[in-house]
Amino acid sequence: MDLKGKVILITGASSGIGAATAKYLTELGATAVLTGRNAENLNQIGAECEAVGKAKPLLIVADVTKEADNVRVIETTIAKFGKLDVLVNNAGKGTGGSIENTTLEQYDDIMTTNVRAVFHLTQLAVPHLIKSKGNIVNVSSVAGTRSFANSLVYCISKSALDQFTRCTALELAPKQVRVNSVNPAVIITDFHKRLGMDDAAYDAYLKHSAQMHALGRVGRASEVASAIAFLAGDTASFITGTTLCVDGGKNVMCPR
Repeated sequence: MDLKGKVILITGASSGIGAATAKYLTELGATAVLTGRNAENLNQIGAECEAVGKAKPLLIVADVTKEADNVRVIETTIAKFGKLDVLVNNAGKGTGGSIENTTLEQYDDIMTTNVRAVFHLTQLAVPHLIKSKGNIVNVSSVAGTRSFANSLVYCISKSALDQFTRCTALELAPKQVRVNSVNPAVIITDFHKRLGMDDAAYDAYLKHSAQMHALGRVGRASEVASAIAFLAGDTASFITGTTLCVDGGKNVMCPR
């Protein structure tokens, strides 16, 4: 895969899958625009990208839930590079809870980050992606394709994101803009620790999760990054509207 000359915007690039994707795509020659809320982490990832890449990434501290920030991100990208080839909607968050104990505040928080923010940033990016005949990769989850107890709002948000992927793929296909998503299962990042797990609980969770994936292990952020790179590049030029499970077979497993 060769991404030389491609300007790729990655949200949530200061940690986890976003950070791994930033480094992976930069190593393939992409010119990366990296956004995130944590300036210190973003600068660290930017330095790591610069060390492995051919082009210095553009770093923009921004919050995808803030409309003014999204406008600033797109305007800054176009002012700097004159184009946008790929949008990677990676920023997202999770929460536990069921229909009995999830608050409306939790619902609004997750849906704002995982759906509304993606909707808005995509709207702003589309005119530029049409000009470049570019593409969009949304980072969804196996929670969008399967149902899990005690993750109600997160599952709803990722299911909505998958439908957003399919609908926008149909709408933008006549303009030669592709839209796809990757749907990871359990990936080793700080995602679950941000939900409140301590080290011991997280280690136990990973051991249990290994049994819930057909390949017998959980995934690495670099494995999701490589799938994103595939969909973002010309190697996937005839693929649109796809939700690609990067999940060690978790999506096709059924309890017996």
